Amino acid sequence: MPNLLDNLLVAAYLLPTLFGLILVLPFGKSIGDSLAGRFEIMGTERGRITAGLQIITFFGFAVSAQTFWISSKISEGGDFCSSSAVFNCDDLIGNAELNVDPIFGLSWGIIGMVIFALLLFMVLVLKNEPNGEYTERFLNYGSVITGAGILVILLLVSYEVQEGKICLYCTTAHIANIAALIGFLRLRKLHEDKTLWKAKPSSK
Repeated sequence: MPNLLDNLLVAAYLLPTLFGLILVLPFGKSIGDSLAGRFEIMGTERGRITAGLQIITFFGFAVSAQTFWISSKISEGGDFCSSSAVFNCDDLIGNAELNVDPIFGLSWGIIGMVIFALLLFMVLVLKNEPNGEYTERFLNYGSVITGAGILVILLLVSYEVQEGKICLYCTTAHIANIAALIGFLRLRKLHEDKTLWKAKPSSK
């Protein structure tokens, strides 16, 4: 039962993140078009990518909060997801040396929560004020932050290789960062074409 619960929790974070990734990719247009009748934001490319980013960053924050909760639980002597020899997040998240950044000693879960919360804030601003004074700045900030996140992902993956373990919660957060990077880069590219950026949903 614990393994089943663990798998369901991972799926609850991973599947929406992958759906958000599909929305920000070019071939997500067909899905966006099918949802445009119910969700007006899906009627434009900017709206679809922004919606995808909103989903990605929200669930990136949520899974980061989950990893922080797991690390807190393990530090109190409990266990959560020691399910197999390879897919074992307890050994990674519960490792006092690997579970914190090497510079400030902050929990990776806390760092993820702060980063994804900041990204979500910027996405919401872009969604509500796409032509505001902070638009270009936030597009650049989002691209740089998620781009820098790739370096963190490489570091954390090296820990997994070193330990011979895979943390599925951590992997989901990594996927969310990569998906967000793709989304911000696509929005930046779209912003260069003012006609597409300011396009309105077509009336049906």
